[in-house]
Formats: sequence, structure tokens, C-alpha cells
Amino acid sequence: MASGRLGRSVATGPRPMPIRREHRFFYPIDWRELSAVIRFGRAKGRCEGCGRPHGQAVFCLADGRWWDAEAASWRDGAGRIVCTAVGIDDVLATIRTTRVVLATAHRNHDTADNAPANLAAWCQRCHMMHDRPEHVRRRWLTVFRRKALGDLFRGPYG
Repeated sequence: MASGRLGRSVATGPRPMPIRREHRFFYPIDWRELSAVIRFGRAKGRCEGCGRPHGQAVFCLADGRWWDAEAASWRDGAGRIVCTAVGIDDVLATIRTTRVVLATAHRNHDTADNAPANLAAWCQRCHMMHDRPEHVRRRWLTVFRRKALGDLFRGPYG
């Protein structure tokens, strides 16, 4: 890989995806290189869930549709080309722009399992959708702990 003018790898972009300090122990020492192979070697710089291109600003709708400039068409959340009926959907009122950043994710949430079949290159949207059940579980656990502490020290949680 070639280096940019600041000595950073050109293929991985300006900044690598951050890993929390307390979680770095769970990742292999060559995670940055392994991640680049998955994102740019296997996935060719596109999300493996929806096909959004890394580093590009894309137009998105709230329902997950996005404008693919290369194909000059709208795509759904799974990357399939979709038709937008003229006059029925007011897409210009709900459109927003987002910059796509690919991250390598573990399909089974096990950071020790770095087999290529367990790793996926996903954009922010696909990664969040994949992690949603885990986020819901953690949210429930946080609320449960807060209620328990409230009951223990301040009486019934209110």
C-alpha cells in the first residue's frame, strides 16, 4: 500500500475506524491490515450489505433508499435498483446527504473469530442494523441496572 503525504495508508483512508481502548486487547495486532483486505480487497470499496461506495457522499431517504450516481438510479437498503414513482413520493423533501465510511465487522460479534467468512465490510447503516439487537440488549441492561441502584439507594425508581 502506498502512503499519503501524511504517512497514512491511502487505501484505509484518512483515519482508521476507532476501537475503544478497553476493546483493543480483543483484536489482533494486524487488525488494520486485515480490515483493509476485507474492505478494499474483497468488497472492492463497497458495502457488502447495500453496495454504497466508501468515501462517497450519497443522497439517502429515511426508508433506506439511496442514490447510486454510477448507475444513475435509486437503490433500496439491500442494494437492489428500485423505481421511484414520480409525483407519489416527495423525495426532495426528505432527502439527506451522508458520507459513507466502511468498517469491518464481525458477523457473530466474536472479536476473536477473524475468519474471512465471519468478517464483513459494512457501511454505517448496515453495521448499525446488524448490531441493533445487541444495542437493544445493552440498553435494557443499563436501564435495569439504574433501576436496581435507584431501588437500593433512593427507594423505588421514579
